[in-house]
Amino acid sequence: MSSRDLILGRVRRALADVPRDGTPPLPEQPGNDPRYEQAVDRKYLREHGARSAAETVDLLAENLADYRAIVHRTTDEELPYVITRLLAEHGSQDVLVPPGLPPEWMSAADPTRVHDRAVSTPGELDKVASVVTGCAVAIAETGTIVLDGGPDQGRRRITLIPDHHICVVRVPGQVVASVPQAMERLDPARPLTWISGPSATSDIELDRVEGVHGPRTLEVVLVSGE
Repeated sequence: MSSRDLILGRVRRALADVPRDGTPPLPEQPGNDPRYEQAVDRKYLREHGARSAAETVDLLAENLADYRAIVHRTTDEELPYVITRLLAEHGSQDVLVPPGLPPEWMSAADPTRVHDRAVSTPGELDKVASVVTGCAVAIAETGTIVLDGGPDQGRRRITLIPDHHICVVRVPGQVVASVPQAMERLDPARPLTWISGPSATSDIELDRVEGVHGPRTLEVVLVSGE
C-alpha cells in the first residue's frame, strides 16, 4: 500500500460518521468519495480568550517582540518624528516609499525618497537602506503583520529586498485577535504577504541567521488615534 493510499484511508475513516446532508456527490471517478463534499462541522475557536481592544493591542506588541521585531508606540502627531528618528538611527540615506504612503508620515524625514517603480531592478532595490509602509491588518495572537499590496504598501518586493522595514499599524483599527478574523478582512485575490518578525532561518545546527529572504530588521510602529 502506498503512502497516498494510507493517507486517503485515514481520511475515509475520519469521515465515516459524517451524515449525508443531500450534498451532490463528486463525479464517479476512481478515488472520489461522496462524503468529501458533505459539510463537516468545524467548531474551532475564532478567538482564544476575551480581551478588550487595548489588551489585544498589548498582545500584538508582546508577540511581535517575541519574534524579534522592534515595537514602538506613538500618536498621529508624533509619527513623522518617530519615522525620522528610526531612519536616522539606522543610518538610512535613502528610503523606499509606496505610491500611496500618506505624505505626512515622511514630512519630517531627510533621506532621499526612492519611489516604488515597476522598472526598478532587484539590484537597485538592494541599494536602498530602508522601506516605510502601512499594512492591511495585524494579528495579535500570532504577532503577524499582513500586507496586501495596497497603495500604502506597494509591491511585495519592496518589503523583501531592503534590509530595514518600518511598518505602521493603526491601533486598534487595524488589529484583530486571530487569523480567522484577519481572513474576513482580506481579499484572497490580492498578493498577501504574512510577516511574523524579521526574515530568519536556521541551519541544521540551529544557528539563526536573519535577513536571508527579507529584511534583517523589522520595526513596527503602533499608532494610536483610531
